Amino acid sequence: MAKREGALEMLGMNLATTWSERRVLVTGHTGFKGGWLSLWLQALGAKVAGYALPPPTRPSLFDVAKVGEGMLSVEGDVLDLPVLSALVREFQPEVIFHLAAQPLVRHSYAEPVETFATNVMGTVHVLEAARQAGCVRALVNVTTDKCYENRESLTGYVESDRLGGHDPYSSSKACSELVASCYRQSFGHTRPAMAIATARAGNVFGGGDWAQDRLLPDLLAALSQRRAAVLRYPNAIRPWQHVLDPLHGYLMVAEGLLTDPSRFARAWNFGPEPKSMVTSGQVADDLCALWGAGASWVAQTATSAPHETGILMLDSSQAQRELGWRPRLTLRDGLACTVDWYKAWQADASMREWSLGQVNHYMRPARSFSSGVPA
Repeated sequence: MAKREGALEMLGMNLATTWSERRVLVTGHTGFKGGWLSLWLQALGAKVAGYALPPPTRPSLFDVAKVGEGMLSVEGDVLDLPVLSALVREFQPEVIFHLAAQPLVRHSYAEPVETFATNVMGTVHVLEAARQAGCVRALVNVTTDKCYENRESLTGYVESDRLGGHDPYSSSKACSELVASCYRQSFGHTRPAMAIATARAGNVFGGGDWAQDRLLPDLLAALSQRRAAVLRYPNAIRPWQHVLDPLHGYLMVAEGLLTDPSRFARAWNFGPEPKSMVTSGQVADDLCALWGAGASWVAQTATSAPHETGILMLDSSQAQRELGWRPRLTLRDGLACTVDWYKAWQADASMREWSLGQVNHYMRPARSFSSGVPA
């Protein structure tokens, strides 16, 4: 047992060994998390292809960090199975990270059909394209912490808890989990075998996110314009984490699927330490202090806004025990890293260099994101 635990502690410790020259497809690479993952894989020496719609915002991480420069970037919709299947057959990836999605809760109320189509049938199409190609050894389907049936509990959800979803986005992601489970059970033992895992992360933030109706982008947009930020739900508790922490978990899960598929082909939570599960108001306080220049926020007056979860927490003990994964950034350090990124962008810095610098610095044993470009 001690020998096996020692081997598990090495998962993710030498990522370049696993990913150098490996063929990897990222769906949703023009989005926020997909863009950061694509940059990270490029830094590790992987041969990366991406499949996605155009960037969902202007500006975007994909554009300002020139994510497409280090990879094959293909524009397409996951609902277009023939085009997606042709790319998988041509590129022959060993690993797929599926991040293409409609990711916004409030938008899902306005466009429920689009949300279910993209998040459910999009997952079916990615899994089917991979199954038919026969080259994919590992597939990580990225969902969300919101896929659980929410009990508004202070106890973190574990992977075996019941799936659900009050809003169309959350429900569609629970359905995506069921689709992945179905493919794992129906086709996971066929030859050639494809190991399938799902990854559930909390409220991620970081440089390059300009999505509407997300706390950090909304706050930073207001602060950069020297106006008070407006918070809809300042008392809502969320599992806040810098984007590089869950992405590190996704890479470790994929590594596990490649080395021991029967053991790692399941669902995984990647949430922050309990002290990072704080209210939106506390996050806004910390962000304003880091931004400086008199930054402030106010609570939104009562409205008839759609329902959003009040309390949402994750239990990541399985990932800590089985993968040796831990969050590397405190909430304060993650926020400082994010503020530095946006201020560098405002100063017309090279954001590809800056972003790759943060990725490379994250992978080093000693880290400090207090200010400036990571060395």
